[in-house]
Amino acid sequence: MNDVLLLHRLHFAFTITFHYLFPQLTMGLAPLIVVLKTLAIRTGNETYNESARFWMKIFGINFVMGVVTGIPMEFQFGTNWAQFSRLTGGVIGQPLAMEGTFSFFLESAFLGMFLYGEKRLGKWGHWWTGFLVFLGSWISGYFIIVSDAWMQHPVGYTRLPDGSFSVSSFRALLNNPWALIQYAHNMSGALITGAFVMAGVGAFYLLQQKFTEHARMFLRVGVIAGILACVWQVFPSGDLHGKYMARKQPVTTAAMEGLFKSQTGAPIVILGQPDVQNQRIDNPILVNRVLSFLVYGTSTAEVQGLDAFPKTDWPTNIPLLYFSYHIMVGLGTIFVAVMAAAAFLLWRKKLYRSPWMLWILMLCVPFPYIANTAGWMTAEVGRQPWLVYGLLRTDQGYSANVLPGNSLFTLLGYMGLYLVLGILFLFLVQHIVAGGPAVHAAGDIIAGQPISNAAGE
Repeated sequence: MNDVLLLHRLHFAFTITFHYLFPQLTMGLAPLIVVLKTLAIRTGNETYNESARFWMKIFGINFVMGVVTGIPMEFQFGTNWAQFSRLTGGVIGQPLAMEGTFSFFLESAFLGMFLYGEKRLGKWGHWWTGFLVFLGSWISGYFIIVSDAWMQHPVGYTRLPDGSFSVSSFRALLNNPWALIQYAHNMSGALITGAFVMAGVGAFYLLQQKFTEHARMFLRVGVIAGILACVWQVFPSGDLHGKYMARKQPVTTAAMEGLFKSQTGAPIVILGQPDVQNQRIDNPILVNRVLSFLVYGTSTAEVQGLDAFPKTDWPTNIPLLYFSYHIMVGLGTIFVAVMAAAAFLLWRKKLYRSPWMLWILMLCVPFPYIANTAGWMTAEVGRQPWLVYGLLRTDQGYSANVLPGNSLFTLLGYMGLYLVLGILFLFLVQHIVAGGPAVHAAGDIIAGQPISNAAGE
C-alpha cells in the first residue's frame, strides 16, 4: 500500500471513529427520553419530566458535537477520495442528501422546541417534540446505513459507460437486505450505549447519595432497555447479520473467525492470535463444530476458509479484523451478563442497595463505545480490499493528487482540534451531571444516609 493511500485511510478512519462516539449516544438516548416523557404523562410524576429534560441537555451537547465532527467527513469525500465520489456519488449521494435534508432538520428543529418550548407546548406537545427528535435521529441512522450497506452489498444500480454508478431502483437501494439487517444490529448497539450511560449515571448518583429518586428512574429505565437491547444484539440481529455476511462475503467471515483452511464441522475460536504468514491460530481455545452450526444451522456443514479465495481478495489487515471482531463479540457477551444480573437484582428489588452492582454499571459506561467502534471496524476492515464490494477496489478510489505531506498535516491538525473538542465535551457533560436533574428537587442530596435508605428500601 502506498503512503498516500495509507494516510487517506488513516485520516478517514480517525475522523469517522471520533465522530461516531456522538451519534451512537444520541440514537441511544432518544428512545429512552421518549420513555421518560411517556411515564411522566402516565404517572403525573414530575420527576420523570425533570429526568427527560436532564437527558435532553446531554443529548443536545452530544448532537452538536456530532454535527461539528461529521461535517469534515463530507469534505474528505471530495478531497482524499475524489475518485470514489466521482464514481459512486450518483448512488450514495442520494441517501446522504436525504439524511441531511429530512432527518437532520427534523431532529435539530424539534430538539430546540423540546429544550425551550415546554411551557408553551403543553405536556402532549412536548411529548411529540421528543418523539420527533427520536424519529429524526433514527431515520438519520437509516439513511447513513443505506449508503454504507450499498458499499457492502451493492444493489439497485446501473454502471454507466464512464465507469460511474447510478441508481436503477431507489426502492431496491432503500430495501437492501444488508441495510435492514445492519440497521437492526447498529441501532441496538446504540441503544446499549444509551442504556449503559443512563444506568451508569444513576449508579453514580446512588453511590454518591444524590438525586436518589431520579437515580432510581435512570437505573430502572436503563437496565430494562439494556437487557432488551443486549439480547436483541445477540439474537436475532447479530445472528442474522453473521449468516448473511457468510453468504455474501464468505472471505470476510473466514478472516473474522481466523479460519485459514476450509473445514467440515468448523470450530469457533474463543481466544488465539492469528499468524497470517503460517496461516494458523496460535494458542487457540476452540469450540468444535460451533462455527458450522452458527453459519449454516448444522454442525456438519463445510465452512469456506481463506484458502478457498485468492489472496488478492483477502482483507488487507486480517489481524486487525480478527481482533476487532473478537473484541466486539466478547464485550457483547459481557454486556448480556451484566444487564441480566442487574435486571435480576431489579426484579428482586435489591439493585438500589447493591453497591457492587452499581460500581459495575458505572465502570461499564466506556465499554459500549469500544464495542461499537470495534463493530464498525469489523464491518469496514472486513470489506477491504474493496470500496464497493466486488466492483471498486480501494486503490481505485483515492485522490492520488493529494500529497502525503498534505494529508499528514491535516490529520495531525484534526487530531489536535478533536482533542480540544473531546475535552470540552467531557467538561460540559460533567457540569450537567454535577448539577443533577433538578437542583432543588426533593431528596437531591441525602447526606449521611446509606444507599438502602436513599433508595427508599
